[in-house]
Amino acid sequence: MTQLADLTALRLSAGYAAGEFSPVEAVRAALERAERVQPHVNAFTRLEADEALAAAKESEERLRAGTPAGPLDGVPVTVKDIILMRGGPTLRGSRTVRANQAWDEDAPSVARLREQGAVFIGKTTTPEFAWKGVTDSPLHGITGNPYDPQRTAGGSSGGGAAAVALGAGPLSLGTDGGGSVRIPASFCGVFALKPTYGRVPMYPSSPFGTLAHVGPMTKDAADAALLMDAISGPDWRDWSQLGPVSGSFVEQLSGPVAGLRVAYSPTLGWDVPVRPEVAAAVRRAVDKLAELGAHVEEVDPKIEDPVEAFHTLWFSGIARVVQPLGEEARELLEPALRTVCEQGARYSALDYLAAMDVRMALGRQMGRFHETYDLLVTPTEPITAFEAGVEVPKGSGHERWTGWTPFTYPFNMTQQPAASLPCGVDGDGLPIGVQLVGARHADALVLRAAHALYGTGVADIPAPALIAAPDGS
Repeated sequence: MTQLADLTALRLSAGYAAGEFSPVEAVRAALERAERVQPHVNAFTRLEADEALAAAKESEERLRAGTPAGPLDGVPVTVKDIILMRGGPTLRGSRTVRANQAWDEDAPSVARLREQGAVFIGKTTTPEFAWKGVTDSPLHGITGNPYDPQRTAGGSSGGGAAAVALGAGPLSLGTDGGGSVRIPASFCGVFALKPTYGRVPMYPSSPFGTLAHVGPMTKDAADAALLMDAISGPDWRDWSQLGPVSGSFVEQLSGPVAGLRVAYSPTLGWDVPVRPEVAAAVRRAVDKLAELGAHVEEVDPKIEDPVEAFHTLWFSGIARVVQPLGEEARELLEPALRTVCEQGARYSALDYLAAMDVRMALGRQMGRFHETYDLLVTPTEPITAFEAGVEVPKGSGHERWTGWTPFTYPFNMTQQPAASLPCGVDGDGLPIGVQLVGARHADALVLRAAHALYGTGVADIPAPALIAAPDGS
């Protein structure tokens, strides 16, 4: 029997309208699920049960009066602990952030959700300052994978992905500077979208500059469209925001997939050892697009791996984050983070500008590529979730997290919309993700294609065992 905690946001909203169940019941179910699974996966930095239930009661009154604040009124939402949410601290996974200061401002995405009556049930875990592709921090410890808590949930939005996978709220706000919503979506078997840069306003501005995006992690593409409709409105605090959206993302989900020009690139043309199980699952997803009438061609975009340029931009950004800290505070940082910050501090302005030259050239190349192809399809990750608590898989030979996630950070460099959705599981029952990449501003197209794939059943994977177990074990 399907439980309230396992319903999508769209299904909850429809159920509220029909009087099948109430926001209080749905929020209570999400909180109960969160409390049950938290000891096993450590997805939350804090839960706000009293505040959430009070907000749910207010939603219930509005719905009963026929005056809902918006389509998300009464829907449980979680927020990554990088994103400001008034009323409590945003500690960013670091022992260097003071909790006892004023926390009286919402980030733009949180403010838009609050206006719609969404119910915030808690903040989710992140690595320290969201610097890497797995989720563990000196402050909050290790976040485990819903399918095997001894494996990583991915990162840096790992807590949000685990929460969605386990039914602790159908919607979660994450951030993505190099794959940080798509990596955990792939590892945890949920949907995530990194929108076109600026589509969702960000404040405060990220130290990673225009690499960083705010994006949804959800149960499916339709829920992501619903969330995007709420959070894509303009906000004057973000000088680089794109302004008002033309049309509803939800209303554009039903457009045709037939006739789309799809480029399938198994490795981006690089020497990447994609696991055979991953390659086969992604190939099946591509075949489903062809069955839907898309014109699929196996072709690489003929781009060079921009990893060194990405490192220059990323490591100098994180070095800037810790620059104001004194030596005593720096000793509280994760050791690997201190190493990366030292590397970032050695880059010169000319190094940074050279990296920007690489970035701009890559953007032009992908812009030209999308003159021919509407979508690019790749694996989200060449691997599935590995041991929790380490930055790179043991024995992989990689030094930094970017080594095992080559298909995500290039599209932060180019600012394109990119989504990950599940397309199968491996022999250990761990989720596999497929990535859909569109031209800049083609967010609605990416969501439409992903929604169509959900309709084929390709994303139907088993639920985590933690959901079924009465004690969450």
